[in-house]
Amino acid sequence: MLSVVIPIHNEERAILRLYDRLTEVLEAITKRYEIIFVDDASTDRSFDLLANLVETDNRLKVIRLRRNFGQTAALSAGFDEARGDVIVAMDGDLQHDPADLPALLQKIEEGYDIASGWRKERKDNAIMRRFPSRVANWLMSKISGVDLHDFGTTYKAYRKDVLKDVNLYGELHRFIPALASYYGARIAEVPISNPPREGGASHYGIGRTFNVFFDILTIRFL
Repeated sequence: MLSVVIPIHNEERAILRLYDRLTEVLEAITKRYEIIFVDDASTDRSFDLLANLVETDNRLKVIRLRRNFGQTAALSAGFDEARGDVIVAMDGDLQHDPADLPALLQKIEEGYDIASGWRKERKDNAIMRRFPSRVANWLMSKISGVDLHDFGTTYKAYRKDVLKDVNLYGELHRFIPALASYYGARIAEVPISNPPREGGASHYGIGRTFNVFFDILTIRFL
């Protein structure tokens, strides 16, 4: 069984389009799946839209957090609820294309424990996102010994057994491959598309860049 975990915060413009695209892909590749949306205390109509979808699709689950805990906590809540042997994590803003999901699953079928997305051709801001990300990825690769180009993307597929050994703090969800490698996880990198954001506001700011570097220090001590 496959579980797809999607943390969202104020993504009312993207939810219905994401749901339609994702279900189309999932129905083509597997008969058994579930989609778990984790609403991280949205203040728009995100939860209302999800509540309506749940009434029409019994493969859909929605978790609503009482306050905004952040993406790592939202993912952790989704991972705990997931019943699948394989768990895919992705963002809810349509910057992760469901069409890339089969390529991630193919690596799991080949025997890898984690298939990690790689935004090979990034479309986002060079100064605010691409350059800091490149530096952070280089540092993380050197510190962890895990040779990945893109630690930062949420879009990854995991064997469920790998996740049970990983405790998540702060914003460490992006560094699950580094944490899991300590337990001997086999990791593959899969190029994925990086379409521009179709609606809503980005939750990324320069403050988050500093958080990433603090998390790298945390990984080093762990």
